[in-house]
Amino acid sequence: MSRAPSGQLSNRTSPAVSAPAEPGRRPFGRALLVIAAVVVAAAAVRLVTIGADTPLPSALSDGITLAASVVIESLPFVFLGVVISIAVQLWVPTRIMDAVIPRRGVARRAVLSLLGVVLPVCECGNVPLARGLMLRGFSVADSVTFLLAAPIVNPVTLITTYQAFGWDDGILVSRLLGGFVIANLVGWVVSLHPEPERLLAPAWAATCAAAPSARQWASLARAAGMFRDEISAMLPALFFGAAIAGIIQVAMSRETLTGIGGHPVVGILALMVLAFVIAICSNVDAFFALSLASSFSPGALVAFLVFGPMIDVKMLAMLSTTFRVRALAGLTLLVALGAVTIGLAVNLVV
Repeated sequence: MSRAPSGQLSNRTSPAVSAPAEPGRRPFGRALLVIAAVVVAAAAVRLVTIGADTPLPSALSDGITLAASVVIESLPFVFLGVVISIAVQLWVPTRIMDAVIPRRGVARRAVLSLLGVVLPVCECGNVPLARGLMLRGFSVADSVTFLLAAPIVNPVTLITTYQAFGWDDGILVSRLLGGFVIANLVGWVVSLHPEPERLLAPAWAATCAAAPSARQWASLARAAGMFRDEISAMLPALFFGAAIAGIIQVAMSRETLTGIGGHPVVGILALMVLAFVIAICSNVDAFFALSLASSFSPGALVAFLVFGPMIDVKMLAMLSTTFRVRALAGLTLLVALGAVTIGLAVNLVV
């Protein structure tokens, strides 16, 4: 694929061309479905054994409960994100998007990072929505900018953050500005890549290449097919990420992390690790952070509130459907460096 002057993906084939499957993708998909089935079955067992005479071992019970809670918290937003993604692909006219969004460069990514204001979906739902933007022809840098900014720069997240902290210690403002700046900086770095499409997973890159350049006739039947395909890609990854999150939370002592909260630097790193592990929704994470306010510095709380919505174990599992592993490692490193910098800056100022 080549990049058109507008920064969009080009050189697409006709709608009749189907995307070639990535080698080994089907076995991997089946493996994820098996994991998903195991998680669901384990959650059912957990519910059945509540109050039973022979309860499950404590660690296993906690792991199942934590994994199930991540799935239950995320599912509505995943479905909502898929629905919005399909609506954007099928029913939003190109002329409207061209009129609202600048054609290229910094201004284009800045506007895209504000889309969360009108599409207030948490990070789980933003993955299918970002995929939908790519299918509409938006560049990888554009989609990454939206993906990282939208969980933070949206009214639901900002309202809950205000309810938790008000204007105290500049946490709300730092979270908003930090999320906006990091997303745009990462998007700018991605835009410098000579072949940004190489950051995509092969199967997804092929899907983008085979997508029609012009919007096809919209129908409910086509929307249903798109919904089925996107859900079949997202749910196994979500279940896998939730299972990993549950395992890590059981294996890692939260008391160990909170016990080092007083250090201005180590405290920031500890809360970022915690944000990565617990994979809590950005719409409610401020209240969780509030419970840690007595043990951690304001900078550590801001780092938690900025890093978690952009990168966590559940998000990485879902993003693996779209990006290569090396690309995800690079995104994680850039976001982590940005969150640490903002946290340190807040600690210096407050």
